Amino acid sequence: MSKRALVTGGAGFLGSHLCERLLSEGVEVICMDNLLTGNLDNLSDLWGKDGFHFIKQDVTEYIHIPGSLDYILHFASPASPIDYQMLPIQTLKVGSLGTHKALGLAKEKNARFLLASTSETYGDPLVHPQPETYWGNVNPVGPRGVYDEAKRFAEAMTMGYHRFHGVDTRIVRIFNTYGPRMRLEDGRVLPAFMSQALRGEPMTVFGDGSQTRSFCYVDDLIEGILRLLRSDEVLPTNIGNPSEMTILQFAEKVRELCGSKSEICFKELPEDDPKIRQPDITKAKEVLGWEPKVSLDEGLRRTLDYFRQKVGGTEKS
Repeated sequence: MSKRALVTGGAGFLGSHLCERLLSEGVEVICMDNLLTGNLDNLSDLWGKDGFHFIKQDVTEYIHIPGSLDYILHFASPASPIDYQMLPIQTLKVGSLGTHKALGLAKEKNARFLLASTSETYGDPLVHPQPETYWGNVNPVGPRGVYDEAKRFAEAMTMGYHRFHGVDTRIVRIFNTYGPRMRLEDGRVLPAFMSQALRGEPMTVFGDGSQTRSFCYVDDLIEGILRLLRSDEVLPTNIGNPSEMTILQFAEKVRELCGSKSEICFKELPEDDPKIRQPDITKAKEVLGWEPKVSLDEGLRRTLDYFRQKVGGTEKS
């Protein structure tokens, strides 16, 4: 194997897909996760494969990896509203201390470092769609602030190491992504809708459902991340699907796909929940030659197969 990579948060939804893709390309992969929100089941296809290693560790502690490293991909963090509101201190620590430890290792190993940042750095945006040049509209003391500010700090720390220490860094701002290996109860919109529809339970829409999101299938996202990793682009880059739809439209599409008779019920919109969310991917197209390929219908069909297995059947009779 010609290259060697460390993936923090590698047992999570995105981290596990990244480990799998890197391994398939002949990269030796060291997966690190403390399993706070990650799941070893996500790595079940990788156990025993040549070049795959797992280390159970919290990345906020000192990281020791014997031998050389070519890449460090820092994906460790609670990433859903339910998770980071239940784990606020851990979320802040992994974004600050964890990023510091991972960057220190990149400096020591002379490895290229990629930070998994988020569209949440834009907060509840006043600019639409959101380009990388937009600085955001974030409430630092609101319930989502622990995640938003942890990622904004992580970006600042990454650029600090790049400018002061000369570390070779990349920053990807990830927009809403879906696909197999999402946790049923992680609080994000697709797992919530799909699991509720399959069980015949009411589908919960917050607010009046007019808020918008843009959904990118996981395979497309991983392709964009790896293109960024291997590019020369240092500043943040949006990776996501610019095809925008309302949450209510999305709920109806999921319900139809599942063949469900679930009712749609409305609940109060959470504080600081973004009203609009759509990536401007002009930079990704021009610099990386990347744009999403998998249609929403196709991606949802692939995801439904996974959720049917997890839920244990279709809706209740």
